[in-house]
Amino acid sequence: MADDIKILVVDDEPAAIKNAERALKAMGFDVEGALGGKEAITKMEQNNYSLVLTDLKMPEMDGLTLTGWIRKSRPDTGVVIIADYPSQDTIKEALALGVIDYVPKPFTPAVLTDVTHRALKIKGKVYVEEKPREEFTPSMLNELDRAIKEYKKKPGSSIPALQRAQEIVGYLPPEIQKRIARGLNISPAEIHSIVSFYAFFTMKPRGDHLIRCCLGTACFVRGIEAILNKLKEVLKIDVGDTTEDRKFSLETVRCLGCCAIAPVMMVDEEPQGALTPKKAVSVLNKYAPVGMEEAHPEEVGIIEEKE
Repeated sequence: MADDIKILVVDDEPAAIKNAERALKAMGFDVEGALGGKEAITKMEQNNYSLVLTDLKMPEMDGLTLTGWIRKSRPDTGVVIIADYPSQDTIKEALALGVIDYVPKPFTPAVLTDVTHRALKIKGKVYVEEKPREEFTPSMLNELDRAIKEYKKKPGSSIPALQRAQEIVGYLPPEIQKRIARGLNISPAEIHSIVSFYAFFTMKPRGDHLIRCCLGTACFVRGIEAILNKLKEVLKIDVGDTTEDRKFSLETVRCLGCCAIAPVMMVDEEPQGALTPKKAVSVLNKYAPVGMEEAHPEEVGIIEEKE
């Protein structure tokens, strides 16, 4: 299982460690960081790690020197290099030391995930990937597989295949991305880069109704921040999240082009302007009840703003 696998990330840049930790912890791994080779050795003398991901260029002790120590002192531990643009000689030296793979900076979570999976498999570590959730019914997955098979024969199939997949599933979580990558015979990293680049795609489930609050200048000076905070309060979610009942998703945009009626939010494709926090909540009750029994159309505005 993932929680039985301990991974050490070694880099003199705290941000690089945080990025790697975020991606690997999301997969369930036990992850720690070390700000250099000497700190890494200290940690490895006290703990057993299945895998070490290390930067090449670090003060005091570089990644190759650390790798040499690991090969002698912890031969069962796998090593993956994380670096910007290493020379061919450096790569050859790293491979001679037994480095399993190389991850270029900056890396995407999908690339890091893919390399980690392969490194653990090479080292004989058992890792059981998360099974598709029960919400992905057999009929849904069968329809998805048919769509992937259809698009596989067409040039430039990635984006239309992902669009169709999102129509079928509703969003594109990691397990669905991997299924698409396998079906199209391309790397999961390429699929993830497309999904993360285009705002149309989402890796989180979206609700029946999408709320987009405008953060443009006109809306900001007229109080959109208070409206957004009110929506987060009554929906009990943050920006980018979806309510537990899947009724609403909340997002922000830079401009909706409705400055004359600022502050503005868009619910699905309908602009709602001249808002106050109380009016914004009343608007939501037209679409679905917010935190109470279903409201009838004539009862719009039944949720009062707290004093």
